[in-house]
Amino acid sequence: MRQPLLIASDIDGTLIDDHHRISARNRAAIGAAVEEQIPFVLVTGRPPRWLAPITEQLGIAPPAVCANGAVVYDTATDRIVSAQTLDTDTLGWLAETIAHALPGAGLAAERLGDSAEAMNFAKAPAYVHPWAGPEGFDVSDAEVLAEPAVKLLVRVPAARSADMRDVLAPLIADRVDVTFSTDDGLLEIARKGVDKAVGLATIAADAGVDPDGVIAFGDMPNDVPMLRWAGHGVAMGNAHPEVEPIADERTASNNDSGVGLVLERWWG
Repeated sequence: MRQPLLIASDIDGTLIDDHHRISARNRAAIGAAVEEQIPFVLVTGRPPRWLAPITEQLGIAPPAVCANGAVVYDTATDRIVSAQTLDTDTLGWLAETIAHALPGAGLAAERLGDSAEAMNFAKAPAYVHPWAGPEGFDVSDAEVLAEPAVKLLVRVPAARSADMRDVLAPLIADRVDVTFSTDDGLLEIARKGVDKAVGLATIAADAGVDPDGVIAFGDMPNDVPMLRWAGHGVAMGNAHPEVEPIADERTASNNDSGVGLVLERWWG
């Protein structure tokens, strides 16, 4: 492709390595692009409150698409620019459907505040985190569903996320969007029509950049809409099998600075 006019990157499994670090090579290539006034956008399943370690390593405060497209967030001002939520009626319907389709599944809700710090995570007793460390607050099953959420998480520790999706998606895909960013028994459900491509398109439009001018990097099924939408979609060397077939290119893995390797064609 010609020199990109906007760079978009997923975080986990893409921009950072398995030790949660941004390599010097990735940081240098991104920094060189930003110096030439090329917008760089973080596009992630993470909530805004998980972005500070990333922006600190980058040394810049880029705009971000969070919660798989449900939230557009300004890291420079800690401001939620826009958000799309699941209403409580939809959450209740989802809980009933999930209980029948995936017995024993635990639920958690990512909720919205006015800032990254204010966003919170409510989890039911059956929900088991797929990551290390404490997160959120414990509530009853009913309380998880009591407030609108930007994302509903469904967890079955012994399952594969792809298998869970294949069971659940036919039952709910007409009303919501379902995806996953880890194959460790976790599904992420958002409002219908909400995905990374939608969030990124909002930021690109504000920057005056058409999809053809965008290069995007990702590794998991939740990145597929973004990679399809972008003029040039790049799958990481460690990408999930569902990602590579839709990408325009495959680069090195997240542990081998795959993002920087591609960007060095223009900013080496």
